[in-house]
Amino acid sequence: MTIIAQYKAAPEFTGLAASSRRSYLAYLKLIENEFGDLPLAALADRRVRGDFKSWRDKFAETPRKADYAWTTLARIMSFAKDRGIIANNPCERGGRLYAADRKDCIWGEQQIAGILKTASDEIKLALMLALWTGQRQGDLLRLPWSAYDGSHIRLRQSKTGRRVVMPAGAPLKAVLDKTPRRGPLILTNSYRRPWTSDGFRTSWSKACERAGIEDLTFHDLRGTAVVRLAVAGATVPQIATFTGHSLKDVEAILDAHYLGRDIELAEAAVLKLEARTKL
Repeated sequence: MTIIAQYKAAPEFTGLAASSRRSYLAYLKLIENEFGDLPLAALADRRVRGDFKSWRDKFAETPRKADYAWTTLARIMSFAKDRGIIANNPCERGGRLYAADRKDCIWGEQQIAGILKTASDEIKLALMLALWTGQRQGDLLRLPWSAYDGSHIRLRQSKTGRRVVMPAGAPLKAVLDKTPRRGPLILTNSYRRPWTSDGFRTSWSKACERAGIEDLTFHDLRGTAVVRLAVAGATVPQIATFTGHSLKDVEAILDAHYLGRDIELAEAAVLKLEARTKL
């Protein structure tokens, strides 16, 4: 059995969320096509890292694809090392080709207003939930009405297993309280049925297109929620408690995804100071 076949049969892969497995499978296929007949002994040759890098660089015109391909390959090698199949992981610390325009990864007020102005009620509700909870798409699509008690939302994150309790901010509470309860789940499509991941993704893309929004994803709302909380004056521990991120992840989001936040944070700090003293 090949390393890839062993990995696909192992809990490290089967335990992933369905959406994550689908994403990995596409890249596993690429790797299998390129290196499926590579002898196991070749992985002990230090030159194989260069071969792997050269393969990754074939996708340099699409940096995200290149990075995902490398990440998947590194994951397989990590699995093989952990299982004692190889002694060293030739893909450790491979670096990234994709460098995001950090400001563009955050939803601005104009983009948010665009969705709220042009989208259907179903899409607007999804936007508000993401914006005011900072949770992942999959968790929000599965969120039941029973998780909302009129003031707080409680959920267990599928990816981490972490339980989070989030106060429903006034704008979100207003939307939730006026939303008809069409079934057990909060988010439903126009047919009053639960969203499928693909169905939601398609409808979301169409809503963004109508609003003239490019290069922003639903997942970017998770980082946007972190930034909004920071700009409002929330500390890193407070943000982590609210969104379920680790402290390290919150710091990484603030450092890597929004360079322009510093001015707004500074302004927020001065406003707080002005409210406390006249000197």
